[in-house]
Amino acid sequence: MNHLLKLLDWTSEEIIATLDLADKLKAENKAGKEHHLLKGKTLAMIFSKNSTRTRVSFEVGMYQLGGHALMISNKDSQLGRGEPVQD
Repeated sequence: MNHLLKLLDWTSEEIIATLDLADKLKAENKAGKEHHLLKGKTLAMIFSKNSTRTRVSFEVGMYQLGGHALMISNKDSQLGRGEPVQD
């Protein structure tokens, strides 16, 4: 699986396949089928600006797929003091 850093990194076929899978998983979830594709995985989210809609969307998605989401803000890290994200 390729990381999605920018849309141009993926072919149109990869984008369509990802959207098709998302539609399938959403329909199955609505029908009551649980998926644990991300069991044991944690998503660390780092925001330089607060984004409630984005944060909640990722938290819900991780929960629905069996994973966990962790929100890190500037005030909770060294990022607010100039430390680069790479560190």
